[in-house]
Amino acid sequence: MPVAPPRPKDLPLNALRAFEAAARLQGFAAAAMELGVTPGAVTAHVKALEDRLGAPLFDRTARGVHLTQLGATVLPAFTAAFDALGQAQHQLRAEAAPRSVHIATLPAIAQLWLSPRLPALRAAMPEIALSVTAMEAPPNLKRAPYDLSLFPGTEGRVIAEDEIFPVCAPSLAARIHRPEDLAQFPCLIDSAWSADWPLWLEAALPCTAFTPRGPVFSLYALAVEEAAGGAGVLMGHAPLVAAHLARGALVAPLPQRVRLAKSIRLWSARPLRPGQPADRVARALAEPQGWPV
Repeated sequence: MPVAPPRPKDLPLNALRAFEAAARLQGFAAAAMELGVTPGAVTAHVKALEDRLGAPLFDRTARGVHLTQLGATVLPAFTAAFDALGQAQHQLRAEAAPRSVHIATLPAIAQLWLSPRLPALRAAMPEIALSVTAMEAPPNLKRAPYDLSLFPGTEGRVIAEDEIFPVCAPSLAARIHRPEDLAQFPCLIDSAWSADWPLWLEAALPCTAFTPRGPVFSLYALAVEEAAGGAGVLMGHAPLVAAHLARGALVAPLPQRVRLAKSIRLWSARPLRPGQPADRVARALAEPQGWPV
């Protein structure tokens, strides 16, 4: 009579994902954000995994969690395994929908730089289904279902160099002749780029006590429209305000500009095969002359 012993149960995949993310990102809250769940769910998954193993993977202290020796030993293998699984999933999606290209980018870049170029892109490549997802931070392309990442950074193909300088409506620009004049006007501030004003002022007005004050916006595109409407002076990012400057909706009243260390770059975690849809889109977006806006 054949013997059929019960097969030992595999460790739960969701719990392994939670452990790997928490270990790699050094925190349960960061892991929860990446995985799209609550910190409590990550905690519960990791605790259940530790109970199954009969050994701790993290040391819990008042200052946070830290990997045990066991957790540190196995983390590289699990990171490589989930990276490989992410790559395999992307390959499966790409083979199933070979004419689809999905771009992840900042909301400001999506609205002010990419969106005006999409009609020309679609007209030139009508066979490609182009999707755009706006998010505040670059995704982990080894895991996330995106083909291209378009963000300020230091890795990937340079799409546009970035520099900052004050911009405002023409009516306000007529009253601004030197950096000190900015103290007379509201300074529009973008919450994601709150360091822009101090960085520019350090270069244009060193050793001054001028502190920019004014409305704070969580959407840079809205701040741009408010500046064009005369609400105040905004620290403009050259690639994002170029169209407004070209049509005269915004004016740069001062010559001082500060080049940022991070350019807007297009990046992919996977090699782009020449002639494939993602490669064609990337090459088109990187063309020096740009696309009509």
